[in-house]
Amino acid sequence: MEILSLETLWFTLIAVLWSGYFVLEGFDFGVGMLLRVIGRDSTDRRALIHTIGPVWDGNEVWLLVAGGATFAAFPEWYATLFSGFYLPLLAILVALIVRGVAFEFRGKQDSEGWRNGWDWAITISSLLPSLLWGVAFANIVHGVPINKDGTYTGGFFNLLGPYALLGGLTTLTLFAALGAAFLTIRTTGELEARSRAIARPLGAVAGALLVAFAVATMAQSDGVSPGEAVTAALVIATGAAVAALVRTRHPGRAFSAGAAAAVALIAMIFVELFPNVMPSSTSAAFNLTLDNASSSHYTLVVMTVVALVMTPIVLLYQGWTYWTFRHRIGREDVAPPTNPLDVLARVGKGGGDEEPGGAAR
Repeated sequence: MEILSLETLWFTLIAVLWSGYFVLEGFDFGVGMLLRVIGRDSTDRRALIHTIGPVWDGNEVWLLVAGGATFAAFPEWYATLFSGFYLPLLAILVALIVRGVAFEFRGKQDSEGWRNGWDWAITISSLLPSLLWGVAFANIVHGVPINKDGTYTGGFFNLLGPYALLGGLTTLTLFAALGAAFLTIRTTGELEARSRAIARPLGAVAGALLVAFAVATMAQSDGVSPGEAVTAALVIATGAAVAALVRTRHPGRAFSAGAAAAVALIAMIFVELFPNVMPSSTSAAFNLTLDNASSSHYTLVVMTVVALVMTPIVLLYQGWTYWTFRHRIGREDVAPPTNPLDVLARVGKGGGDEEPGGAAR
């Protein structure tokens, strides 16, 4: 396999897309998982939702593009992955649908029971993908039963081995720690204090699991290349940094360390895979590789041109969104007005009493 080829380029770009997804969707999954831990009442939880309200759906675009790029650049990989991992990916899809509906429907009725139900839906639908993405990627690295036709021949329980479950727990705790660090940056008052307090144990657990997963990945490898050793060392270093920095008064540094850990994790996985895209545990002869799983050269050329044009536009737009909605949020910013003067003051500031989806309370 040539290092300088369009197949290698798109393998790398897909890794970059998954890195972006793990960082951006990772922290808003974390906010969702911690919604009922940090938020003590409906107003608290409403403030927490507002921290990710303008960006959560944009973060999911990274997943759509990563999936679309895999389908277009490596159709054999896409076909085997989605047929073999059908149940876990279906569970992730259902969770993402429920999550989006919950954000929009939470404020449609002025009822505590209604809001509590949708808050639970947000929590569960954030937790499930956080766990299953780690399980899926760990299985891809470890190898799954694939026959000579590129067909997955295992069952659902083949995907639940110890290494896969370790991968799931790693992404679950890393995303939760990212979410807690993000909330220390975006909230005020008691919400910030609670976020900082929960970030400390989460950061310690996430750091330990990142180290354990990196060591387990190197241990199950047939031979450790320099690239694999470097990326594993980065995972260990960033994991240790997460555990250390969440204890400081620098939430931005803690969040940056968590983001770096997510990027290092994806880098380690993709470096470990190369030049395969999906190893076969049945026989190495049945591995899906960059060569036998890729699209035609012409398809990859067209995709490269489109990516060069569209990627800067998407990055600029998403960067502008984060810059616009960078301010901290507290209970007082989302609590219902108590008198007409409060209403006029809020309107004068350009604010309002709406959920991210546009519904009151």
